[in-house]
Amino acid sequence: MQVLKETGIDWRERRLISNLYMAQRVKVRLNRGETRIVKIGRGVRQGCCLSPILFNLCSERLSKEALGGFGDFKIGGQIIHTVEYADDLVLLAKEEKVLQDMIDKLIEIGRCYGMEMNVEKTKVMRISRQPFPGKIMIDQKQLENVGSFKYLDSILTDDGRCTCEIKCRIAMAKAAFNKKRALFTSKFCLELRKKLVKCYVWSIALYGAENWTLRAVDQKHLESFEMWCWRRMEKISWTDHVRNEDVLLRVKGQRNILHEIRKQKAN
Repeated sequence: MQVLKETGIDWRERRLISNLYMAQRVKVRLNRGETRIVKIGRGVRQGCCLSPILFNLCSERLSKEALGGFGDFKIGGQIIHTVEYADDLVLLAKEEKVLQDMIDKLIEIGRCYGMEMNVEKTKVMRISRQPFPGKIMIDQKQLENVGSFKYLDSILTDDGRCTCEIKCRIAMAKAAFNKKRALFTSKFCLELRKKLVKCYVWSIALYGAENWTLRAVDQKHLESFEMWCWRRMEKISWTDHVRNEDVLLRVKGQRNILHEIRKQKAN
């Protein structure tokens, strides 16, 4: 409630929230009746539209209080301490000591709010051309170092490259194509089928493409995927020995997937 007060929430709204969340009592309905009444000591309500707002207010306050003055990671001249989404928190730092200090302070302030950091779910990844394990400790326990992890459905790797992510997106897009193969190879007109492929298949392959740093090998993978789509759509087998230029003539188009990525980056 103190956070709500300092945020500027009117006392009437604070009283309403207090009545909703404080001293909660619940009972579970079963087939044979209901359980005895149980008190809920803390936490927000699952499915309540107000709960994520309250959580975000406390999370933002905690991050600002703990990490203000810390950090050495800059983007566009501005120091970026964290990347936050829902209850996921990523700490960013260039130096191992700075990261350790940030974690120590976050744990200290978090305990003042009644929060603890889960060591088992906390990972460390060093992004470098020659990555090596970092030694980050929480309560005398060293955090696990990982070479990659998935964040917001995108794969991040310790070499800072996007090849793994691109291959994964292409594989998912090919699976989506095969599920709807009958639709994409139907007797609909060519332009409609091309639009369907771009809508249902390319959208999967190019998810998050605005953040990719493309190398020559990555561009080759994407262009190969583009031709794979048109060949499957036109039922052209690799044993038919049809050149890519002839395939593009059949679909009345040009290589376009890299242009689509550049458009996403521009927006």
